[in-house]
Amino acid sequence: MLFDLIASFIKAVLVFAVVMSFVPFLIWLERKLVAWMQQRIGPNRTGPFGLLQPIADAVKLIIKENIFPSGVEKITYFLAPMMSMIPALAAFAVIPFGSPVRIMGRTVNLQVADVNIGILYILALSSLAVYGAVLAGWSSNNKYSLLGGLRTSAQMISYELPIGLSVVSIVLLTGSLSLNEVVRSQASHGIWNIFPQFLGFIILLISYNAELNRAPFDLGEAESEIVAGYHTEYSGFRFAMFYMGEYVNMVTVAALVTVLFLGGWQAPFGPEIPLLWFLIKIFAFILLYMWVRATFPRVRYDQLMALGWKILVPASLANLAMTAVIIVLGGPNAVRILSVGSIVLAVLVGLVLKAAVALRTKSAPGLAPPAGAGS
Repeated sequence: MLFDLIASFIKAVLVFAVVMSFVPFLIWLERKLVAWMQQRIGPNRTGPFGLLQPIADAVKLIIKENIFPSGVEKITYFLAPMMSMIPALAAFAVIPFGSPVRIMGRTVNLQVADVNIGILYILALSSLAVYGAVLAGWSSNNKYSLLGGLRTSAQMISYELPIGLSVVSIVLLTGSLSLNEVVRSQASHGIWNIFPQFLGFIILLISYNAELNRAPFDLGEAESEIVAGYHTEYSGFRFAMFYMGEYVNMVTVAALVTVLFLGGWQAPFGPEIPLLWFLIKIFAFILLYMWVRATFPRVRYDQLMALGWKILVPASLANLAMTAVIIVLGGPNAVRILSVGSIVLAVLVGLVLKAAVALRTKSAPGLAPPAGAGS
């Protein structure tokens, strides 16, 4: 009992240290990567290749004056930044990052807490993350902040539904709510869940981008419309907590998607080095999100909500129904049938979306060119 308690404490400290050490590196990486994609230089003044820029930013934010606006609701104003970051850190407690190892004659899971309802735990914590933005916007006594908080809350609540439906499809395929069992199931089937749940993976990819409030879905902090949204009235280290919370959430989401769809710590080829492959998959997923941020422009708020309710929710329901029917009728070949069916369904959803966009563009009044524009 004492050994297990000490092992859990050490694992919790290590996970916290590793995740928090990822944050400054990811901030630097995103700045350099986006600058490279947009033909800019990026950080290049502090340290070689600008590597010390995140440290300079951290020092600036720590020593910067903490402005305390008048009229704020003090308790929630102070708690909101914490509520933005703590659920993301707590979610990492149930994510397995390697196969069990033997230490001092005992089996130790590479996981802070091995609970049999890990998926429910993750979904519950992700639903709590919305409180940070809502309370920050409401407590700031600022109309722009309030508008940003309302936008973010509506956005996150809307996109939690397709996330939940996509994860339920994984539960049906696995037959368990344990994240360890999800990884073992993919090993036993000999195929990662990204293939039998390809549509679910795409839905989760888009929905978590909206949950993270990252471009092109960063409507809660659209600078051109509402200054900086729900954290307009925050400065110093309290603002830094919102900033760090975004990257901690991104690491947590990348780890969760790796476990659910990419086989967890399993090697796609080559030697089986669990922790290394787990980190490579997380890193690849984060690079994909950075690529999306550098590529797509911000969408309108009505487009954001229409995508969630009119496209992703029906598509996730169709994916869930198809998964249930094939699992019941497919027998031992259900996973392989799903691999084909999910890709076909994803193509159909894409065609329907393309047709809907074309129809809307055709029906919308166009902007006629001014007279003599061609001369």
